[in-house]
Parts: sequence; C-alpha cells; structure tokens
Amino acid sequence: MNVSSPAIKPKKDNKIMSNVHKFPFAIAYADTDAGGIVYHGRYIEIAERARMNMLRGIVYPDGDLGFVVSELNIKYIRPLKLGDEFVVETTIARIGAASMNLEQKFVRDDEIYVILNLTVAYIGGDMRPKRMPDQILQKITKNKN
Repeated sequence: MNVSSPAIKPKKDNKIMSNVHKFPFAIAYADTDAGGIVYHGRYIEIAERARMNMLRGIVYPDGDLGFVVSELNIKYIRPLKLGDEFVVETTIARIGAASMNLEQKFVRDDEIYVILNLTVAYIGGDMRPKRMPDQILQKITKNKN
C-alpha cells in the first residue's frame, strides 16, 4: 500500500531537501502495550531518536539550544508489533530562516505504518527562536546517507 502524506508547501526561496536519513529500529517489549502492539506515544520517542541520529555531530554555537519541536502531527496507519524491524525515514521538507519542516515515515517491508509531519524551531541560548547560523545550515544541507 503506497500512502502519501500531506504535502508541506515550501515558501519561496527556501531550500528543499530530497535526501532521506534512514534509522533502523526494532520493537522491544518495553515499546509495547499489553496487547503486544506499539504504544502510540512510543512513536514520538522513536522519531526523536531518529532525528537526533540525523543531527548527530552538529555543535551548536554561542550557547544555542538547537532544534525543538514546535508542531507535530501523527497519522497512524497500521500498528507495529513486538519484534518488528523497520526503518524511520526522515526527510527535510522545508528549511526556513529559523525552522525546518520534517516528514518521518515508519517503514517496514515497503509498507508505511506511521507518518509524522513536524516543525522544529532553532532556539538560541535566550530560549527564543533565532536564525540558524550558517554552519548549522551547511551541516544539515549536506547529503545524509
């Protein structure tokens, strides 16, 4: 089943990333509920691990905090179960001055199980959104595979 997610419309002059970061994961007992399926909140935690893996190696300057989730939408298509092995595919859909839109798909055997669409804001040391420094933009726009 090929499921398309809602498109994130890029603003003019924003860079669009087509590279996909892949993060393999296997469902453990701690990820499931009593019925052996993944508890709905765990998808958010697993997606966070995938994003952190994608951004690994970035050093945030000047006491900046980095990226924080400011908006999140999840579409549950089918449940993952205990023992399932899958990949979280993360794509940067839009890069703005102080934020990014990402799409994360949980994919197993070429089937999409869950889709997350989210916005992350770049936060400075003063806990306020700020323009991403050039060195951060350069790092996230490099090929990620």
